[in-house]
Amino acid sequence: MVLTDEELERYARHIVLHEVGGPGQSKLKNAKVLVGGAGGLGAPAILYLAAAGVGTIGIVDNDTVSLSNLQRQVVHTTERVGVLKTKSAAETVAAINPNVKVIEHAERLNAANALQIISGYDIVADGFDNFPARFLVSDACYLAKKTLVSAAVGQFDGQISTFKPHLKAEDGTPYPSYRCLHPEIPPRDLLPACEEAGILGALPGVMGSLQAMEVLKEILGIGESLAGRLLMYDALAARFYSTKMQWNPDNPLNGRNATIKDLSHFT
Repeated sequence: MVLTDEELERYARHIVLHEVGGPGQSKLKNAKVLVGGAGGLGAPAILYLAAAGVGTIGIVDNDTVSLSNLQRQVVHTTERVGVLKTKSAAETVAAINPNVKVIEHAERLNAANALQIISGYDIVADGFDNFPARFLVSDACYLAKKTLVSAAVGQFDGQISTFKPHLKAEDGTPYPSYRCLHPEIPPRDLLPACEEAGILGALPGVMGSLQAMEVLKEILGIGESLAGRLLMYDALAARFYSTKMQWNPDNPLNGRNATIKDLSHFT
């Protein structure tokens, strides 16, 4: 895909990178990324993906902007309180980079629409704030054979990994799935929601930016993927930790005797 003179200037700092260059920037321009949730994680991810020149960004979120969102959801503004988050994010993207096409999915991702929506994109960034949605997008990505970059945050900590269980590692075993990390959806009362526990506003900015970075790496095919690894961040200690994740042959999604063949278990 040919870059215009304006794009050559806009992405000049990318193009001078040997690992990116003109061909890499064209890959970004041609890429289609779905961001799940335009909240604390999705907001910074959307900003950096748009600034980087990802050609098409889909945003799935059925919520509206509230004043309490603005402490961390930096893609929205005070004047847009009450506006759909997809619309608010699309306006910000247009101001940052008018070359980017935004597709608004102002609806809740569910078993009926997940595969149809996800199948239209190359890669998915999961910024949802609850376990049922994370399991749904993980299972749907596997069934649609799409790579998933998933992040989550607590009060002062976060974690991120890349999941591509539809592919195999160098040793011939499948990459681990989200269900290798969490076999089942935890009870709803196990972890308090953000509005109950609180969260330091800059934390999702760190993790959402890391999500954008990992998505860009996957599109460009550069660096070491987070597939098979879990990266954890302790904000109060200012430390990152990384641990390996192993494929669980008994997991129901991509195990030897997988039982999940569709999304009917979410209905």
